[in-house]
Amino acid sequence: MNHTALSDVAFQNMGDTAFSVEFATKVDRAANARVMALHRALRSAALPGVIEAIPSFGALVIQYDPLLTSRAVLQEAVAAMLPGLKPSQAAGRLWCLPVCYDADLAPDLAEVAERCKLSPQAVIQGHAGGRYFIYMLGFMPGLAYMGGLAENLQLPRRSAPRLKVPQGSVAIAEAMTTIYPWESPGGWHLIGRTPVRLFDQNRPAPILFAAGDEVTFRPVARGEFDAITAQVAAGSFNYAGLELAP
Repeated sequence: MNHTALSDVAFQNMGDTAFSVEFATKVDRAANARVMALHRALRSAALPGVIEAIPSFGALVIQYDPLLTSRAVLQEAVAAMLPGLKPSQAAGRLWCLPVCYDADLAPDLAEVAERCKLSPQAVIQGHAGGRYFIYMLGFMPGLAYMGGLAENLQLPRRSAPRLKVPQGSVAIAEAMTTIYPWESPGGWHLIGRTPVRLFDQNRPAPILFAAGDEVTFRPVARGEFDAITAQVAAGSFNYAGLELAP
């Protein structure tokens, strides 16, 4: 891959119709703020030929139509934006999601508690007491990589990933937490489940979260979990009620 440095920023090819603008190679909130600032600037500029800009932990991938523009033209335009960026670590929206931590919905809770030398209730309190920043979305629609997990809850990923993780599973690994928006394979530790859907093609905005949002969790009993599950299935759940004032 072609790799060209500009000050502390690098431009790297991503195939023949995309390239990345890299600010850092590790998870870093300050670098992510620069990524999001460039993302906003690029959207405002509405450069011809740009198909999509995709933020990640420390880079912004820019996909373009080669019939309308070129890598050289876009890189020059992006490079001109960099000195004027105004990074901000202020989050976007703030969400509060219900989570049930009952044992049958949290198959790894007891093991996590044992390995962290905590009680299961302390794990629940520690996880639900956090406020998590969404660095990026992927590897499937709606899956948010959220940083900010308490140090005393941090564990490596499971040595043996599961072939099937239920939709809505709330999981932790390393310094992050996430929610599986679909049933899928996964190697994170499952400590609860939310009844809400992070992706629903019938909503005006199918994906609930966006990079830059923040998330908190509200523990709920099984009865409330089941009631919300029924509302979601019937299409009557009020997702707007999950968004809090910043």
